[in-house]
Amino acid sequence: MSSEALRHVAIIMDGNNRWAKREGKQGIMGHRAGVERIRDVLEACRKNDVEVLTVFAFSSENWRRPPKEVEALMGLFYSYLKREARRLAEEKVRLKVIGSRSRFSESLRRAIEEAENTAGEGDATLVIAADYGGQWDMAQAARKVVEEVIVGNLSLEDVSPETIDRHISTHELPPLDLLIRTGGELRISNFLLWQAAYAELYFSPLLWPEFDGAAMEEAIADFYQRQRRFGRTGDQVTGQGTLRA
Repeated sequence: MSSEALRHVAIIMDGNNRWAKREGKQGIMGHRAGVERIRDVLEACRKNDVEVLTVFAFSSENWRRPPKEVEALMGLFYSYLKREARRLAEEKVRLKVIGSRSRFSESLRRAIEEAENTAGEGDATLVIAADYGGQWDMAQAARKVVEEVIVGNLSLEDVSPETIDRHISTHELPPLDLLIRTGGELRISNFLLWQAAYAELYFSPLLWPEFDGAAMEEAIADFYQRQRRFGRTGDQVTGQGTLRA
């Protein structure tokens, strides 16, 4: 049984297109249905005192999808920001967007900034990963560290995992505890690679539009049934034994 409080949950929201195809609908309808699940899952997280929910909205690789789908996804993201920012602020949920913004339109970049400013404070945080990739995240952190070394603010001897961690896009948030993927696939697809080092992994067969608050409750209950050891033995965690030389 985990005695560690669940503070940070991340979700790879997979299965929107498959759900739409199964229901005989256009792909974008699956993404629209998926947007509604964010609200349900966020509510379940808050009910269980989860401080941070991070959702994988659009990956660095998703630009390879058909142009019409990408355009529809950008429009959906824009409308979500415009519609939800004030509601999140009223519910005391802070909004943070991580990822590279260089390929977004000027209007979308502006909408992101406005939404983050509107929902800028709260006792819970919703993080949206858009044009995000774990490898990108580590590369941009490494770039910042190199810049510090070049200008003399940091020596090579001082570069450590902690140094890198301070420049990762989620550095001011609690460590990732639970990484969920819906849709039945068993991979993490370049999402939060650095942050997931000691996260518990949970794979659901449900397609994302089916993953409601009750499914989130099941994932949380599963987390609390696990023993998190972080390199220690099970006996050390439970206090039933000690290491011998």
